[in-house]
Amino acid sequence: MSEQAEPSILEELPGDFLMWVLIISELLVFGAGLGAFLSVRLTDPAGFAEAQQHLDRTGAGLNTVVLITSGYLAARALQFRQAARRGAARLALVAAAALGVVFLVIKGAEYADKAAKGINYDTHPFFMFYYLLTGFHAAHVVAGVILLLLVAWRDAPDNIEMGAAFWHMVDLVWVLLFPIVYLLA
Repeated sequence: MSEQAEPSILEELPGDFLMWVLIISELLVFGAGLGAFLSVRLTDPAGFAEAQQHLDRTGAGLNTVVLITSGYLAARALQFRQAARRGAARLALVAAAALGVVFLVIKGAEYADKAAKGINYDTHPFFMFYYLLTGFHAAHVVAGVILLLLVAWRDAPDNIEMGAAFWHMVDLVWVLLFPIVYLLA
């Protein structure tokens, strides 16, 4: 009689192992960026607080709602697909991707406003981090939108699960960026 070994944590992860390596590595990169931001902020808290006043907190708050809603739709897509509701799953994925585009439009308007005011990456160290962190995040939103649309087209449950996992990483990063960059006084 042979005993079966308990599965490892890695074996219990849903989806593809390499996607989890990507997600974790991206979270570490964003964590390092936020750590650097907070460290440099300690050297000039008044300058960072003054620079922060030029941000659009309302737009960023709206973007938070947009991304959380899109994450909900991505999660629902998997539930729909598992319930053999393919059309609903695809619609939820396309809607999640569309909300990603809404996020990018709002972020683009914020960048345009900064440009019109002459605020760029070398205005103050705060803005260097602001553009670096939010721009890198926006690039991930673009990648996530493409991934969600690809998954809507190739809508196997495993594909949806991994696409939603990546999208949730994008959501999580924003949920961390928003308070640290826009609200931390």
